[in-house]
Amino acid sequence: MSPASHPSDAQLDAATWCRHLIPQGSVYAFLADHRRQLFPPELFADVVRQGGGHPSVPAEVVATVMVLQALEGLSDREAISALRRDIAWKVACGLRLDDEGFHPTVLVYWRARLRTSPQPRRIFDAVRQVVEQTGVLRGRRRRVLDSTVLEDAVATQDTVTQLVAAIRRVRRLVPTARDVQVAAHDYERPGKPVCAWDDPQATQALVSGLVKDALAVLAAVAEVELDAEQGEAVALLALVAGQDVEPGQRPGSWRVARRVAPDRVISVVDPQARHTRKTSAQRRDGYKGHIATEPESGLVTECALTAANAPDGPIGVGLLAKEDPGLEVLGDTHYGSGQTRAALRAAGHTQTIKPI
Repeated sequence: MSPASHPSDAQLDAATWCRHLIPQGSVYAFLADHRRQLFPPELFADVVRQGGGHPSVPAEVVATVMVLQALEGLSDREAISALRRDIAWKVACGLRLDDEGFHPTVLVYWRARLRTSPQPRRIFDAVRQVVEQTGVLRGRRRRVLDSTVLEDAVATQDTVTQLVAAIRRVRRLVPTARDVQVAAHDYERPGKPVCAWDDPQATQALVSGLVKDALAVLAAVAEVELDAEQGEAVALLALVAGQDVEPGQRPGSWRVARRVAPDRVISVVDPQARHTRKTSAQRRDGYKGHIATEPESGLVTECALTAANAPDGPIGVGLLAKEDPGLEVLGDTHYGSGQTRAALRAAGHTQTIKPI
């Protein structure tokens, strides 16, 4: 038999009953005390769903979950599971003890809206502003630099696939390019060209033909006024038409180069993704996230996203650019180059970095 009435919010408020269990100085306590100051409704007025219907999850709760999710390195499902069962999360978010949280896709929706908004870093900037106002990091002079590879779901594409896709896109976006006579492939037909792939001469002939088609298209649109999307497509075609090929033995012919371009585009679907290696056996594709943190509180003081092949050292130095001199900087061997050490020394910081 169900109860006639439910306990009030005050009777089951997690902070009322369990705030004393949360260590002072922790991120959970910080968010519990400053959540509303950090994430007022007006900060998210441009991304909150407008109109009637079922009430949305409060912005301050979603933003707090995002901060804790990033801190603990959890997936969307793991983050919502923590929100349902972890007292520290409920206290930080200002929820009732029996709150069931929300569906993980809410995080997907919010990230998409924030990413395309005029202020994609608003959550991070809000946290940093309140950290400065409250002085929670005052006297804490240690910073940890670290990075991690964020693997991309895009498939690595070979030279032929990239050339065909890039030519096809320019022909679709720029009317002038459709008038160019091309011979290596029917670009209106999906998929890769028909070729005897185990025959080196046939493969070289195809590559040479594709490069000639690409150069013809580029020449035809060289004097055409392009909008942003068209210009991006043309620039990508120019890049993929030159990064993997070199002149062949016969004048006017081309072949796949016997080397790898240092900053090779691995896919025209996601041109910013890159190859990287953690070790000689661990090859990964995608991006790299960089952070500077205060180790005792776990607060992230700065962050950056780069291509996966970006060096850690110079990015790490940049993350400390707004800090006052006198930090003790901790890092692994990726921050141990002479250039990075010299830059940290010039900025007035001491170093506890593992030697290379």
